[in-house]
Amino acid sequence: MAFEALLTDDLVRIAAAGGGFRLQAGARTTNDLVRIAAAGSRHNARLVFVGLGARTADEIVRISAAGKGSVFFE
Repeated sequence: MAFEALLTDDLVRIAAAGGGFRLQAGARTTNDLVRIAAAGSRHNARLVFVGLGARTADEIVRISAAGKGSVFFE
């Protein structure tokens, strides 16, 4: 399944239900990624965000903090 084609609200719902996934995340806003990460953290979903090399360290920290250990970066 191509998760990139899904709306952020759908990804939040999947992550909140405990579903983990790998996402080419470069096109998403930091706020969207924070929302997805926070939803996944509630059920320890394994979330892998790819393509964030252009983000600042502060943005990566915000996403990481929201994920509480459930977000991995590639």
